Amino acid sequence: MKFNELDDVQRLNLIESDQLYRAWYEARTALEPYRYAMRWVKRGEKRYLVRFVDARGNGRSQGPESEVTHALLARFEEGRARARMRYDGLSERLATQTRLNRALRLGRLPRAAADILGALNMSGLDREFLVVGTHALFAYEAMAAVHVAPEALASGDLDLCFDARRSLRLAMGKLDRQQANGLLGLLQKVDKTYAPMRAEGVFRAVNAQGFMVDLITAERPMRENHPVTFGAGDLVAVEVANLHWLINAPRCDVVVIAANGRPVLLRVPDPRAFALHKAWLSQQPSRDPVKRRRDQGQAEIVVSIVGRYLPDRPFSPEQLRFLSLEMIGVASQALQHGEADEDFLRELRDPFKF
Repeated sequence: MKFNELDDVQRLNLIESDQLYRAWYEARTALEPYRYAMRWVKRGEKRYLVRFVDARGNGRSQGPESEVTHALLARFEEGRARARMRYDGLSERLATQTRLNRALRLGRLPRAAADILGALNMSGLDREFLVVGTHALFAYEAMAAVHVAPEALASGDLDLCFDARRSLRLAMGKLDRQQANGLLGLLQKVDKTYAPMRAEGVFRAVNAQGFMVDLITAERPMRENHPVTFGAGDLVAVEVANLHWLINAPRCDVVVIAANGRPVLLRVPDPRAFALHKAWLSQQPSRDPVKRRRDQGQAEIVVSIVGRYLPDRPFSPEQLRFLSLEMIGVASQALQHGEADEDFLRELRDPFKF
């Protein structure tokens, strides 16, 4: 398996992009409490300090005018000014880094996916969804500071996995703050041509260029029959068998570089879980033959990335306890017939006695 390793300058800027993005993200989060104003509102003969909480004008009274409320307003305004100054400064640096990344040809993540993930970043929803399909490969190559062959990364759909054990109310609240009517509303703020693909079920949206977004979740017990959705008329997650292997795996928050040079955060499953799950999928008779071959190829790519560039992630029983032994056995057998590194196969086979 061949990879194009980044040169020293590219690696330096990849690291700089990661650190800068995380600082910017923290600054954006710190600015969020100051998103809406705090001001005086007259009621009757008195003035009350009101802290507004949304764009509709809803707010909470902080009390009548007094030395206490005047001091509270002063602290609010000072805090907002500091947060805004830090956010604006980091945004300016991020814009400069974006231009450098573009000049160094570090941009990898296609624009359609980057725009959606960037919107999730801005709304704080990037921590609510797991990227589990082909686009996860962009995160794994960034972790290793390599570039994978473009044909292995080509994909016309983005798989967003929501863990149904998490609070739907929390995600809905974040969407509401963006004035988006559910996940579909957020997609339409990115590109107004996104619409549900009714022939495929309401879990998929497609835009005018044919790029698709799938909302998926792990298969649930029969007693949990309420739909996983974020609002009336929104996409409804389709349940996928055995997806719990990826949901239960450790998660990696990885900064990747979009095609326009801008850093974007992807939350993905541990690369070992992704590789073994893809290898397992490649052996399922019910899987489309074309997808099975692609699953096999992607599994071998990620196995090679882990084996060569991520030595801190061993394939050991204690590290892979979130996977079933049967699944690991099927996956390891599939990988023995491909181009996976023999060192990896030995590492996987010996402790599990396959």
